[in-house]
Amino acid sequence: MDIYGIHTLDVATSSQLSFINSEKYLDSLSSTKAAAVLIESKYIHLLPEGVIALVSDNPHHTLALATKLFKHQPSTKTEMPYKGIDCDIDDSVSFGVGVSLGERVTIMAGCYVGDGVSIASDTILYPNVVLYHHTVIGSECILHSGVVIGADGYGFAPTAEGKHTKIYQNGNVVIEGAVEIGANSTVDRAVFGSTIIRRGTKIDNLVQVAHNCDIGEDCLLVCQTALAGSTKLGNSVTMSGQSGATGHLKIGSHAVIASRAGVTKSLEGGKVYGGFPAIEHRVWLRMQAKLAGLLKRK
Repeated sequence: MDIYGIHTLDVATSSQLSFINSEKYLDSLSSTKAAAVLIESKYIHLLPEGVIALVSDNPHHTLALATKLFKHQPSTKTEMPYKGIDCDIDDSVSFGVGVSLGERVTIMAGCYVGDGVSIASDTILYPNVVLYHHTVIGSECILHSGVVIGADGYGFAPTAEGKHTKIYQNGNVVIEGAVEIGANSTVDRAVFGSTIIRRGTKIDNLVQVAHNCDIGEDCLLVCQTALAGSTKLGNSVTMSGQSGATGHLKIGSHAVIASRAGVTKSLEGGKVYGGFPAIEHRVWLRMQAKLAGLLKRK
């Protein structure tokens, strides 16, 4: 049997490896279509018929070792991209192999466009933008100076001795049309699958979007916002300056997260939230007023 990649239990196909490292994924385990699963012995009886059990005392760490087998091999090879009409490319731009550009794409001095990158029509890259391999950029996007798209997500598996084994990030980044990303902001590639910035979203300077995030349409991410891995935003969410979210949570459409608020659990859409941990903003204001009143009494 040939294995061509790794994915989560609910997405993996019959040519992919998967893993389970938490009881919360047991429902996905019983229905997975993966060819094989890295698994603790106590869960083997839950595997569907025909799925191979690869038994490990620490599936998360074994997964980290397995990701290296599928990693993209960096290379200094270069070739001219396929490009549509009326592109304006500075002579200093460096391309990997297999790059595709649409019509009227502008790429300014000092940019690097990696292997297999696709950039759709009417997009502009300002100086010193870096697009790692297999990044997909939609049409009419604006990427300002110093933007880095597709660097590795921050993924490591601890060992019993306290060492940290790299989890190779074998996914990519997909940025849909009409997205603008401010100077020195970063969007990390996915572990598997894609980190996604959906159409019309606007990202300010100095913003961090971690691996496997899914940012909905027409969101606003203001300066120094940071989203941890696998955060999912609905449409038209506003993350105000210096706000943040821990990983693996959802923020509903049309929610507003106030400046410096810290989101630690999933939140409903259509409301304004503030404070740490983030709660409805009106409740947070009342709490602050109560605290101020207590201080005045002393």
